[in-house]
Amino acid sequence: MYAVITTGGKQYRVSEGSVLRIEKLETEAGADIEFDQVLLVGQGEQIKVGTPFLDGGKVVATVQGHGKGDKVRIVKFRRRKHYLRQGNHRQPYTEVKITSIVGA
Repeated sequence: MYAVITTGGKQYRVSEGSVLRIEKLETEAGADIEFDQVLLVGQGEQIKVGTPFLDGGKVVATVQGHGKGDKVRIVKFRRRKHYLRQGNHRQPYTEVKITSIVGA
């Protein structure tokens, strides 16, 4: 069984037991969270699609931890103009493990 959920402005295809990194959520490690914005639930040949969300569908996950992604260098440069700006960015994330999928 798999589902497509939306969180943090992105869509993810998840199945039970899968671990994924999503946009940072303000929860502590070990807490359970529910995603109620389920777009699709499928099992074999049976697929249920919501308009836009599935009524009664939810995905339950456990927060495993928080962290920061890899460092990304940002360089703005204009040749012959004496212009150079440099910066860095590390995107925070929350790592969750999917425990159950409930389809309506």
